[in-house]
Amino acid sequence: MAILISIVFIFSLILSVFVFCFSVAQLGLAYNYVLKKKRINDNLSPYSQIDTLPFVTIQLPIYNESYVIERLLNCIANIEYPKQLLEIQVLDDSTDETSLIIANFIEQNKDLGHNFIHIQRPNRNGYKAGALAFGLQIAKGEYIAIFDADFLPKSSFLLETLPYFKNNKVGIVQTRWEHINKNYSWLTQLQAFGLDGHFYVDQIGRMVGNHFGNFNGTAGVWRKSCIIDAGSWSAETLTEDLDLSYRAQLKGWKFVYLEKIGSPAELPVEIKAVKAQQYRWAKGAAQNAKKHLINVLCTKEIAIITKFYAFFHLLNSGTFLGLFSLALFTIPLLFFQNYLPEYLSNLLFITKIFKISFLFLGIYFGISFFKTNNSILKFIFLFPAFLAFMMGLSLSLAFGIAQGYWGHKSAFIRTPKYNILTKNDSWHKNKYLNHSFDWYIVIEGILVLYFTFGIYLAYQLNDFSSISYLGMLLVGFSTLFLMGIRHLFAEKL
Repeated sequence: MAILISIVFIFSLILSVFVFCFSVAQLGLAYNYVLKKKRINDNLSPYSQIDTLPFVTIQLPIYNESYVIERLLNCIANIEYPKQLLEIQVLDDSTDETSLIIANFIEQNKDLGHNFIHIQRPNRNGYKAGALAFGLQIAKGEYIAIFDADFLPKSSFLLETLPYFKNNKVGIVQTRWEHINKNYSWLTQLQAFGLDGHFYVDQIGRMVGNHFGNFNGTAGVWRKSCIIDAGSWSAETLTEDLDLSYRAQLKGWKFVYLEKIGSPAELPVEIKAVKAQQYRWAKGAAQNAKKHLINVLCTKEIAIITKFYAFFHLLNSGTFLGLFSLALFTIPLLFFQNYLPEYLSNLLFITKIFKISFLFLGIYFGISFFKTNNSILKFIFLFPAFLAFMMGLSLSLAFGIAQGYWGHKSAFIRTPKYNILTKNDSWHKNKYLNHSFDWYIVIEGILVLYFTFGIYLAYQLNDFSSISYLGMLLVGFSTLFLMGIRHLFAEKL
């Protein structure tokens, strides 16, 4: 029994220290953002100083996006750039009427001089990465801009991003995601809260510290020669953007992130799409950690501090695996506290580590939140709500992360967009909804009971720190459970 107890405590301590170190890394990026970001414009020229405009290829990877495709094509047609220096590849892997909508749009607008190229592959091998690689082989552009179907780039996008390539070492320029339906529901608000942390603090913190950054799959521009030099797009992982970003930077190419340039996009509005997206990101990150981490850590030319940030960058999703594992161990630890009080000091030490971690994460997310908001009360509500939501997602993320580390292959599940912008819009009758039974719901329901019991036990022991942590877990898993049930009956609502 003593051996089992020791194992549980040691494992819990290791997980707590990992989460703590991750929070320290995020705090370090926040420090870079606040104190060093003024340096980022020192050597960058305004777009008015571009000497000769280069030929550019815009790639639009599309798969069954009938609700948003025409909106995207109209937006791209308004890009301010000489038409003779621009080609637009519509990389269409669709199996529904999306292809017809694309063909009709190109036909109806052919007299306007836009160089739209409708590309349909014979198969969908490699999914998005395969489509991008296929289009790259025939792309004429010196630079490649990429937009997913839900994005609405501003007309000045190319004129504002291309000047940063005047530095011949720059291979990637990424812009900040904006959220056109942020206020649609609390679900979209929580997603925006988390994404803003990455796009306001994380990306700039990495860039000004000369650490590894990452292209976010869309709303950015690549130097074509950089893509080729780094080995082109690969479908080995589910996050082909992170994979190519690391391969390019390991080759010496520089990453530039532009906070001041926003690229509006639509957030998923229903829970199953959110789960699928987060699962893909988590599994893809784990696959990239397996693929690149050892190489990064063993490369002598990379600074130790950069290796530290790269370690937690690639293992970012592992934090959720740690949180989920800690959640499961919390109740056994409470039992040990009750029946073996000599272990109480160990439990209190782990609790202190956790509290400090949450404080550091609060600073990190607070900086990004107050870039666009001034309500302290709203932050006090959203921050714990976001943590609770991510803890609820930790179950499906843990499966994805484990599969990524084990090398389990799975299909690229795209995140469908429904053109849902206002509270009056409804997604319940959308044809892209996945109505298959989600077995996570069953486990989530069991965990709701498990953490309810944990709160009762913590109350009996007057352990209010554990009550607050278990309370967030209960809220998170209850929310995911109820939303999953609601999704099953979406067509009837």
